Amino acid sequence: MDAGSESEGPVTAVETHPAHHGELEKALGLRGVLLLGLAYMAPIIVLGIFGVIAETSMGASAGAYLLATVAMLFTASSYAKMAYHYPVSGSSYTYVRRSLDSRLGFLVGWTILLDYLFLPLVIWLIGAAYLNSEFPGVPNWIWIVGFIVITSALNIIGLKVADKTNLVLMTFQILVLIFFVVFSVHYLVSSHGADALFSTAPFVGTGGFSAIAAGAAIACYSFLGFDAVSTLTEETREPTKNIPRAIFGVALLGGVIFLIVSYTVSLVAPGSTFPNADSLAADIAETIGGAAFAAIFIAGLIVGQFTSGLAAQAAVSRLLYAMGRDSVLPNRFFGFLSDRFHTPVLNIALCGVIGLGALFLDVTTSTSFVNFGAFLAFTLVNVSVIAYWVRHRHTEQLSPVRYLVIAPIGAVIDIYLLTQLDSKALILGCSWLTIGIVYLVVLTRGFRRPPPEMTTLEEEVGH
Repeated sequence: MDAGSESEGPVTAVETHPAHHGELEKALGLRGVLLLGLAYMAPIIVLGIFGVIAETSMGASAGAYLLATVAMLFTASSYAKMAYHYPVSGSSYTYVRRSLDSRLGFLVGWTILLDYLFLPLVIWLIGAAYLNSEFPGVPNWIWIVGFIVITSALNIIGLKVADKTNLVLMTFQILVLIFFVVFSVHYLVSSHGADALFSTAPFVGTGGFSAIAAGAAIACYSFLGFDAVSTLTEETREPTKNIPRAIFGVALLGGVIFLIVSYTVSLVAPGSTFPNADSLAADIAETIGGAAFAAIFIAGLIVGQFTSGLAAQAAVSRLLYAMGRDSVLPNRFFGFLSDRFHTPVLNIALCGVIGLGALFLDVTTSTSFVNFGAFLAFTLVNVSVIAYWVRHRHTEQLSPVRYLVIAPIGAVIDIYLLTQLDSKALILGCSWLTIGIVYLVVLTRGFRRPPPEMTTLEEEVGH
């Protein structure tokens, strides 16, 4: 499944961009794209949701991440394949629309919107859970509302987070993860001897494969963002070679990081029942490194969550504005810009209102809800690879194995993991998809007109 060893002839389908986008400088090589992809993924999230995955997988966190890694590598292979054939700043919406059907492409775009609308909610909920564990006397709703108000205010004013800041944050996250593993190993060896470092328990747990699969369905949340490197296509040297490699490489590197961390931390905190699963990593940090390291971990996680929430809310408000401007969504509301701040204040406020749903959800349900849209998009990208082979097999030299074996396996795994999501998430996700179908029927007047092309969807934010 090496995404970089592509030999299927010249690119035959290239998506053009409107002239007003201008020319972007091709300043990134493979290493630069890999680093930015990892920064987008935010690797520290493996600790943020560790307790939830440990409980769901019945103590098999490492097994859950292993299954999730396998699933994401198959899917990353398909994304890499599509990025090779469509070397533009696009993602699942473009791939499905071009390879399958414009109406399916619209629904994939709708599910992408689901991810972006509810991702800030998940981020704020995780951050609030850890703050609540440190300050139990403060009601959880205060942290959630505080996140929403401060983040929304900064986004309305127009604060921008620079790429260099994200890179520094990513470096800090990696250092925290390294120290977490090192302190965990030291704790295990000093307390139980070197033999304690070797165990199959973190991979098998006590609940069997179904529990591992349920944990993997949540663990895939940690991978969200590996496909977003496609948005860097126009700024990358040799994009038909480097972007597919980067997509696959980010998924692989992320999987390795998640496996190492989840395995090591599972040895320190075995089992599947914890009094505070939503913020378990904070307790583990204090156990292995003392109060000082616990404080550093909490600070790093909260800063990471705050910055991530700021960027996520900014991204979805920009996406909604772009869709409103193009009349995919009602222009009067979603296409509105503040005369004073020149920001989409109504969209930012809407995202904040949706974020209040964190008051009624837990981390398990909310992450599963976001994953519903991701798994649906992942599945259709895998199917798009098969469709591309069917359409172009006579004009291009396409390997049947790469297109008719890897992609179908990826689709089957994604569908299976989709069925393992939290039941509440499945109900909410299916409801969202139903709304999208009804909206598509209205837009196309009963499918008598083609759906609007959400070109801004891939150009503004990617998946």
